[in-house]
Formats: sequence, C-alpha cells, structure tokens
Amino acid sequence: MRIPKMKVSMNNLMRSMLMLAAVFFFSQCDTEDPEPENEEELITTVTLTFSPAGDGEDVLFRVYDEDGDGPIEPVYTNGILEANTTYTVAVEVLNEEEGEDITEEILEEDEEHQFFFRTSNGLNLEFAYNDTDGDGNPIGLSTVFVTGEASEGTLTVTLRHEPNKEAEGVKSGDIANAGGETDVEAVFDVVIQ
Repeated sequence: MRIPKMKVSMNNLMRSMLMLAAVFFFSQCDTEDPEPENEEELITTVTLTFSPAGDGEDVLFRVYDEDGDGPIEPVYTNGILEANTTYTVAVEVLNEEEGEDITEEILEEDEEHQFFFRTSNGLNLEFAYNDTDGDGNPIGLSTVFVTGEASEGTLTVTLRHEPNKEAEGVKSGDIANAGGETDVEAVFDVVIQ
C-alpha cells in the first residue's frame, strides 16, 4: 500500500514537532536549583571596640538583633567616650544564630565591602580609615576616631556590599555616591564627656 505524499509530509512534521517538544521538555527538567550567588547572611551582632591611645579602658558599642531585619527590636549597648581622645576602633560582625564570624568573610571579600560612619546632632567625633583592601581602598574594620569637646549625638554605622569605591567621596567615607546594598545599619547613641 502506498501512502500519499501529503500524509508522509504530515507524519514527518508531526514527528519533528514531537521530537522538538521532547528536547525542550527534557532540557527544562533540572532537579537542583542553582545556588544563589552572594546569598545575604544573617547579621545578628555588630560590636565596635573603642581602645583609647595610652592608658584607659576599652569602650564597647554593640547592637544585637536576633532576627536581622525582622520584627524583633534590636538591643543596643552604648558607651561613653572621653573628650579630646584618640581611639583605635575595631569592628566585629557576627551571626550568633549560626555561630559565624562574618568579619572573616568581609576580610575575604574586602574589595566588595566598606563601612561608613556618619555622625549627627552635633556629635564632636571624627574618623579616618585604618585599613585597606587589595586595591588600596578602605574597608572600615579598623578605624581611628578622635573625639572633640563634650557633646551628645548619634553614630550611624553602615556596611555596604559592592559599593563603588571609586565614586566621588567614597574613599573618605561619604556614603552618598557609594551605591551597593546595605548589609547592616546600626544607629548608636554616643555621649562624649
């Protein structure tokens, strides 16, 4: 029995379409989801340790937020700084929920992170970066703060992920042109006496 040409063409077309559909279907089947790059870490704790030049006790500023940006309010521990004093400041970042030291990860990815420090309400406090990444740009895990005369105000500490460290003012600590994403931000009440 001879099949007319039209039916042969139609059968070939149907087979081709079924093959194409099968290839498409099987190429879409992926049992494993890809790992997201730079998955955001839970940051529960940020501690600033102010060590005065010469003699004197360290002063700690700490914020603990057990759920990160969740509904539970963070708990702040604020210190009192001495007037007209130079402090070396070390920043520590932790995920206490998982027992992770995020500070180490920041150091490993130093070119992708930078801390910014902003004062308000007349707080007499100036800072300078005391560390750099592999490209010679600031990180902010180690800084030098200098207090002026007695005053009170706030110190906002912001960690940015993938800031533009070459943008205007960023190397000196101006966050305005930094871009990137905020990993953590804390606002400490500071008294200088």
